[in-house]
Amino acid sequence: MSSNRRDFLKLSGLAGISIAGTGLLGGCATGAVEEQAQSNLAQIAQQAKRKYTQQFNMSGYSAPKLDKVRVGFVGLGMRGPGAVYRMSNIEGVEIKALCDLIPERAEKVKKQLQERTGSAHNPTLYSGKEDSWKEMVDRDDIDLIYITTPWHLHTPQAVYAMEHGKHAAVEVPAATTIEECWQLVETSERTKKHCMMLENCCYDFFEILTLNMARQGYFGEIIHGEGAYIHQLVDLNFDKEGYQDMWRLKQNMTRNGSLYPTHGLGPICQVMNVNRGDVMDYLTSVSSDDFMMYEEAQKRAQGDNFYKGFVQDTYRGNMNTTTIRTKMGRTIMIQHDVTSPRPYSRIHLVSGTKGIARKWPEQKIATGHGWLKPEEVKALEEQYTPDIVKKIGEMAKKIGGHGGMDFMMDWRLIDCLRNGLPLDQDVYDAASWTAVGLLSEWSVANRSNSIDVPDFTAGAWQKNAPVNLSLAGGGTTNVIVKS
Repeated sequence: MSSNRRDFLKLSGLAGISIAGTGLLGGCATGAVEEQAQSNLAQIAQQAKRKYTQQFNMSGYSAPKLDKVRVGFVGLGMRGPGAVYRMSNIEGVEIKALCDLIPERAEKVKKQLQERTGSAHNPTLYSGKEDSWKEMVDRDDIDLIYITTPWHLHTPQAVYAMEHGKHAAVEVPAATTIEECWQLVETSERTKKHCMMLENCCYDFFEILTLNMARQGYFGEIIHGEGAYIHQLVDLNFDKEGYQDMWRLKQNMTRNGSLYPTHGLGPICQVMNVNRGDVMDYLTSVSSDDFMMYEEAQKRAQGDNFYKGFVQDTYRGNMNTTTIRTKMGRTIMIQHDVTSPRPYSRIHLVSGTKGIARKWPEQKIATGHGWLKPEEVKALEEQYTPDIVKKIGEMAKKIGGHGGMDFMMDWRLIDCLRNGLPLDQDVYDAASWTAVGLLSEWSVANRSNSIDVPDFTAGAWQKNAPVNLSLAGGGTTNVIVKS
């Protein structure tokens, strides 16, 4: 093993997950590296069994109302600019600060924001240093920090925000180690500040429809659910102008498991009342070999020396399948594949004792042995469409963000903060949904043996109430329509 490779693995070790979680060190790992890898595996298993006493139950917690929600954004690369734009369309939002490592990005977003909104927002810019975001968070006139940075920064920034009196909204995944998941839980409980993972797929139209149907008993007892992130991203991951410093490609080089599970997992967990009447018990995970990414790196390196550092046979398996069993006996299947030439799919399958729904490859609902006719599905949609979609669904489609679900998520977050309502997604969801991806790496590295999923609620799941889709007590936040 070269010294450069060894140093890279140490730097990207992710505190007990990345080196061991690859399951691919094999013959190149010897001596101290192999010993460290085994130690890291043991740490993951130990963290999964950690005993914890809850300090304060954040499930169902209503923070004090905020008439205005003053927001600071950190990370203005791929996701951040869209979030700034969406938030500028929501009543009661004041965009106070923008932060990015690269000054030009912050300046560009501020210019675009003011072109759209005039003098409504005049954010202060923070950039140029690795810790510029701390200066922004240290301010006392910000209520919410919206985090869209590379994965390894999510937990440090969210924890720092909560410790400095701010609510945290953090992109997926919320953490890069099990220990970081616990840090998020402990900090949120201690500070009584919300930590919401920005799992936008929970707000997509079919997902929230089936959630409402499940809440009202249409599917009967939920038995099984399926979700996925099947999305061909080879070109984007290898694009020099894509993710800063190629950070996402490096994740694919050093980790082998379900790297991005929450898009498919989150909606299914809500349907199953996970953390609110049920909880994930244990999982098993298996990965295929890599048949594509190493070859892609080789091909690109032939014409561009930049890619020679990425020609290493440690890429994760192209397809990962993770299966989960809950305490109440339900099962979940989650798949991850961002390389194969397959049509996009998150599957989203909900199966119960009375019916079934499936989103991909086409939206269908069934009772008995046959799929319902389109006109029957339309009638169900009219009957079960939740209030949030009725109120802002059409406007969300116009404002956008993955077809409108991003805006619906942002609007719901702000409306809850302004009206002092519990959030649909709390810190326990952020921790447990994220943990599935991390624990899958341990399972893959151990011949798909099962591993316990920590109960981040410390037993409170037995009394926590399911997600409330009603706008009762809220729904007062208007959408600002701009010409």
